[in-house]
Amino acid sequence: MAWTRPSGRQADELRPVRFERQFTRFAAGSVLAHCGNTQVLCTVSVQPGVPKFLEGSGQGWLTAEYRMLPSATPQRHSREFMKLSGRTQEIQRLIGRSLRAALDMKALGERTLTVDADVLQADAGTRTTAITGGFVALSDAIAHLLTSGDLEASPLRHQIAAVSVGLLHGDALLDLDYPEDVAADIDFNVVLNEDLSLIELQGTAEEGSFTRAQLNQLLDLAEKGVGELLSLQKKALAGS
Repeated sequence: MAWTRPSGRQADELRPVRFERQFTRFAAGSVLAHCGNTQVLCTVSVQPGVPKFLEGSGQGWLTAEYRMLPSATPQRHSREFMKLSGRTQEIQRLIGRSLRAALDMKALGERTLTVDADVLQADAGTRTTAITGGFVALSDAIAHLLTSGDLEASPLRHQIAAVSVGLLHGDALLDLDYPEDVAADIDFNVVLNEDLSLIELQGTAEEGSFTRAQLNQLLDLAEKGVGELLSLQKKALAGS
């Protein structure tokens, strides 16, 4: 039986996406990223110095932290304090790896950029929204460093965006919302750059297995979705 999308979207249709830039006052870059009912506040802070393993190398560093607010989901969940869940650690590492792929660390110099992704409201796709919105916030942070004279040239080398895809009852779907995410037979998170080259691919069959042909179908769908997200990022950064 074919899957009917609860949202009424077409199989290859993104949820409505928008970016509210300069959402907070003190961060070098800040964006409230909306993807349907998912909302993630992405901020970028700049600090002098780098981790010890990079000291004296002339290279910069980017790291990420991810948290979900207690009221982000229908049932309140406890805040994570001293010990982060495995899921939280895995997601923030993904965000960090993905956004580091945007930068020339030598051009950044010995400073650390911290991307904080705080989920205000979750309807699936929080990690992909954090990456896509995080890039917009990162771009604004770099522009701030250039305007202030802290950087002479931009270290941004690539544009980065991410999207989820999945297979439900044999149908390939783009940008899963929560009812689809929990029902998916196969789901993937796909991170690409502006050339649609792969940065990271996370996926699994929740039950059974999938074929190479199905994987290709999902990747084609992801490329379409990321292409649209890249255009939306550009429009947001251009102020339109």
